[in-house]
Amino acid sequence: MENRLYKTYKEKMAQDLKKQLSLENIMQVPKIKKININAGIGGFKENREATESFINELADITSQKPYYRKARLSEAGFKIKKGDVVGYSVTLRGYKMWAFLDKLINIVLPRVRDFRGLSRDSFDNSGNYSLGIREHVIFPEVNPNATRGIRSLQVTIVMNSNNKERNTALLEKMGFPFKKV
Repeated sequence: MENRLYKTYKEKMAQDLKKQLSLENIMQVPKIKKININAGIGGFKENREATESFINELADITSQKPYYRKARLSEAGFKIKKGDVVGYSVTLRGYKMWAFLDKLINIVLPRVRDFRGLSRDSFDNSGNYSLGIREHVIFPEVNPNATRGIRSLQVTIVMNSNNKERNTALLEKMGFPFKKV
């Protein structure tokens, strides 16, 4: 089973990017390797019901069970001890990655209130793109009336190229709504 975004990438976008970027070989076209979704639990770590509710919601959003992230260091100001669970993370690859990306571009981002576009400056030195989502309830799988607290998510799109211009061209071709320059 193939995702429609992946099928379009394979059949049309890759060839278009090869021409647009003046690349010699189709293997030089940037590709998305994986997507990491991270969420901290913050002040809800004491509330077991709210934490379990969020874990289920994150699993519904990503179609994959999240794994917990523990604190590496103790931090008295935040009442965190080394080894405490401080967040949850999901790494998507393959079909689930393409399905999540398609949903993010076509359903989730248009639902953001007062959305003015994504920043082009959110690339790191390795060419990966990160974006923050303030409210996880913008995903269609989450019922905003039944959720027990609103959480933020960080979505990192990991690509095989460390060239920012190539990666920006790939994301634009996929339909990412960047701010107009």
